[in-house]
Parts: sequence; structure tokens; C-alpha cells
Amino acid sequence: MSLAVPMKAIALDDERPALDVIDAFCGRIDSVDLVKTFTRTGEARLYLEDHPVDLIFLDINMPRESGLAFFKTINQQTLVIFTTAYSEFAVESYDVEAVDYLLKPFTYERFSQAVQRAQTRLRALRQSTNEGREGPEFPQLFFRVDYGLVKVAVADILFVEGLDNYLKIHRSQERPLVVRLTMKAMLDKLPAGSFVRVHRSYIVALDKIQAVRNKMVLIGEEDIPIGSSYEKDFFTRFRK
Repeated sequence: MSLAVPMKAIALDDERPALDVIDAFCGRIDSVDLVKTFTRTGEARLYLEDHPVDLIFLDINMPRESGLAFFKTINQQTLVIFTTAYSEFAVESYDVEAVDYLLKPFTYERFSQAVQRAQTRLRALRQSTNEGREGPEFPQLFFRVDYGLVKVAVADILFVEGLDNYLKIHRSQERPLVVRLTMKAMLDKLPAGSFVRVHRSYIVALDKIQAVRNKMVLIGEEDIPIGSSYEKDFFTRFRK
């Protein structure tokens, strides 16, 4: 494929032979790195919380949770190609902006065509992310909220607050945004030179800090605690 964009992918199907086919087909496409395969949605969901991917090959007819229902819970900018033996779900798959819908058994040529479509979609997403940047420290991120994608300018983020299995992204220009994501996954998304974790439940934007006093960080009207295990790293970064 010309101008191929590297894609990290996982595959999810309750039938191991179907996963073997996807694995074999991916092995013939240099731009696709199939990093993991799963037969259960719960295991895939746990993996994605700490390991974001670009593309999911996803069976719809799963035993406990349909592939459609599973994908609607994934809170990251991820493309999906549905793989199924049932044609009746095609319309609903496009409601979640699926890249393609492969009916089993599919050929390598048809599979390759779907991957090329994913390539085109991913290239467009990455180009739109780069538009309007004022250098590498000001990208835009996408978060899945209520079955759709919400675009957030990194320059607008004040701090991130951990709430059990969710994060609350506090912004300067918009209302806070609640997303299902781990602190580690959030840190992986953010520019490392602009954000620092100050507490097990807080990540702050270094350029938004107004003052530091009594082991508290002041951002706007919020006093954010500095945890003892994060104190040394924070002050090293803050004093630079």
C-alpha cells in the first residue's frame, strides 16, 4: 500500500479459527501490527484501558456481549472493522462509524480492501489532529463519550481528576468532560513535557499552575494536593 500509515490492532472473536485467519491476513500487510487477539470482550476491554490501539477487528455475534455493545463502551479514538457471519447488523454497524463490515468467510482481497479504508480514515484523523497546532505541544485529542468522539485541545486542559474507573478532564474554555480511561492511559496521550502527575488522582498542566504552597498546587480556584510519592518528580519538573 502506498503512503501506508502504521496501525496497531487487536482482534476479537469467540472462535479461535476466525482469529487465526485475521492473524494470517494481517501478517501479509506490513502496515498492520496485530498485537493481541481475544475471545472474550472483558479481557479485551481490560487490555485497551492501558494499551490504546488504532484498529479493532471485531466479531458482532459474541456470547455474552455483542461486538456492537462492546465497541460503544470503548473510550478512545479507535477504528473498527466488523467481521461477522450475519448481514443483518450492517446498518447498525455504520451508526457507530465502522470502517467496514466483512461477511464471513471473506477473502484476503476483501480483507485488504477494508484495511486500506482504515488507512485512509486514520490518515485523515491524524491530519485533522495536526491542523491548527502551534507546535508539538498543542495537539488535539479525541475521547469517546456517549457513543461519539469529542475533540479536546490539549492547550485547554487545566488538570485531570481521577474518579474510580473514570477521569474528569477540567478545561479552561469548556465544561469538564468525564471519560472512561485510566490515569496511565491518559498520561500516554498527553505531551510528556507539558503535564505531570502530582497525586494518584491528579494530573496537572505545568503551564496552568498559578502557585504552589503547603504541598498544594493552585490552578484557577482549585487546590490540588501533591502526593508524597510524586513530590520529588513534581518539584524537579516545576523548577525547570
